[in-house]
Amino acid sequence: MAFLLSIEICLNMFKLVSPFKITPTQKEAVDKLAAGLKKGYRHQTLLGITGCGKTFVMAHLIKKAGKPTLIMSPNKTLAAQLYEEFRGFFPENAVHYFVSYYDYYQPEAYIPQTDTYIKKDAKINKEIDRLRHQAVQSLLTRDDVIIIASVSAIYNLGSPQTFQKLKLLLKKGQKITKRGIMARLVDLQYERNDYRFEPGIFRIRADFIDVWESSGNYVYRIKNVAQKIEQLLKIEAPFGKKEPVQSVHFWPAKFWLTEKEKLNIALSNIRLELQERMRKLKKQEKILEAERLRRRTLYDLSLIKETGWCHGIENYSAHLEFRKKGDSPFTLLDYYLYPVKSAEGGASPLAKQFNRASEFLLFLDESHIGVSQVRGMYQGDKARKQVLVEHGFRLPSCLDNRPLKFEEFLKKIHQVVYVSATPAQFEKDRSSQVVEQLIRPTGLLDPDIELKTSKNQMLDVASQIQQRVAKDQRVLLTTLTKRLAEAVAKHLSDQGIKATFLHSEIKTLERPGILADLRRGKYDVLVGINLLREGLDLPEVSLILILDADKEGFLRDKTSLVQVMGRAARHLDGHIIMYADKATGSMQQAIKEVERRRRIQKEYNKKHHITPSPITKKVKLSLVSEKQEPKEEFAKEYLRELQERLDLAQRNLQFEKAALLQKQIKTTNDLEKSAAIGHNR
Repeated sequence: MAFLLSIEICLNMFKLVSPFKITPTQKEAVDKLAAGLKKGYRHQTLLGITGCGKTFVMAHLIKKAGKPTLIMSPNKTLAAQLYEEFRGFFPENAVHYFVSYYDYYQPEAYIPQTDTYIKKDAKINKEIDRLRHQAVQSLLTRDDVIIIASVSAIYNLGSPQTFQKLKLLLKKGQKITKRGIMARLVDLQYERNDYRFEPGIFRIRADFIDVWESSGNYVYRIKNVAQKIEQLLKIEAPFGKKEPVQSVHFWPAKFWLTEKEKLNIALSNIRLELQERMRKLKKQEKILEAERLRRRTLYDLSLIKETGWCHGIENYSAHLEFRKKGDSPFTLLDYYLYPVKSAEGGASPLAKQFNRASEFLLFLDESHIGVSQVRGMYQGDKARKQVLVEHGFRLPSCLDNRPLKFEEFLKKIHQVVYVSATPAQFEKDRSSQVVEQLIRPTGLLDPDIELKTSKNQMLDVASQIQQRVAKDQRVLLTTLTKRLAEAVAKHLSDQGIKATFLHSEIKTLERPGILADLRRGKYDVLVGINLLREGLDLPEVSLILILDADKEGFLRDKTSLVQVMGRAARHLDGHIIMYADKATGSMQQAIKEVERRRRIQKEYNKKHHITPSPITKKVKLSLVSEKQEPKEEFAKEYLRELQERLDLAQRNLQFEKAALLQKQIKTTNDLEKSAAIGHNR
């Protein structure tokens, strides 16, 4: 009886909220996939055209399956879009965003031919880092978790067991000194900073210690008097409501930490590897390489011993996690496989009845790209690091800080649904069943296609855009290179057309904003390359212009062309123009497939008396960072902090920063005055 009750809880743990009703074709797809999961199928494919409601089908399948879910997307832009949609579908569940936290990343490398060492250079996006911590913490504390991730999900993240074990529990009435609290926070890699307050930072205020947790949701104020915790306050970050609590858990502020009692053993193992590697290098008469390796490694070890951290610590993760040579690294997938603990530290009710590994569901979105992406990550990483090892920049164990091999990835997943409008042969061959979904809920047809010569194409492009702008419709234009995308966008702007570009050099959190601006009408045309291919949900776009359609290659093969054309399938007037001087094999195959789908859709609409209708969808944008103004109760403290930062900026001659701080001080002062007037009234 208890087992049956647990199953019922599991199946009902996701609450789906949507103003839309599921259509018969969508329900049929959900039922087939759910039956496959029940039968134990490890691999299934959902072949769904653009606009058919694949995301809605996925949401219903998640609800029906009742399993913690990972959705992997091939790029950050699509991941952000899916995150917005699933947050809307499951407002009461834990929906998270997990992508690489680098805005800019230049990996460490060495070029032997020119004796050029390239130091690792990266700019970390703190907002994305905060979202990553939120995702991991949810996975370790609850079952109703949906994470939308990029390929970052298969990269080394550190041991979930260590991450869980190292968290700090503080309780009201607990006997502990202020210095003791600070020491434990430092062990968890929280930094003290009394001037700059943000996630992962703590500061001292008289008898208080303010700690901004690593996930960024809350600030905790700890009142410590006479070596005892007298009060714990939970404050909505950064300046929200506050409420007293009896206890609080602080999770590590960084990954790749090691328990103190094991750290010395790990450091000794690194030294032993260093000695062995130096002997081999000297035997090969690589004296320079041996000395270089000795200095670099000993410097890193001294930092880890003193502070518990060093830049590039992940290269020592095999030792810090006591993994054997060749063992797969810990990734986000391992956090799914790790037993859930309740807030009190015990196993969750569901964990007692189910093996977490068997309850883990994966969707590989746009799988025609995703599979190849996962397959190729390991070899590229290995090739770069092998050169560093050979020339004394890193120890051989750095090779174990890597993404998963494709075979390891397949072993770690229990059940996967490949989702694509154009699944590759791999997915079809692996899948126990391929579920097709070619009908859109609104009856919309795939766009019609027109071929035009490339002669005077830019004149025709401008003319076509102006016709669509006059109807308040949007246009996508695809090119083959980033520079060409920028040049075309500038050319159109010079002609008075509201145009901009989108490519991989645009910061992660800026991309959803650009797409939202296109939908709102700030731009009429968006010029891009790869990012305009898969999954973008832009119902206002009625026209796709494809330049150089006859240039055979990755960006102009059958799959790419079908995907690009799908971006106009959400509009009643969907139309494609390919500029080409000849019809390539890929073009012919893509046109044939789109025409096949149009024929099936027309027949279905005729049979069921359906008149195509446009898609309407609100513009949602929660990932773009918005500045929050402080509540009145924190305004004075916030003003004092801003003033201190302003003084520091002026002393360091940082005039631009000082100007921004002065603006913030003025805004806060105005807020305080308006609040005072309100009280007087």
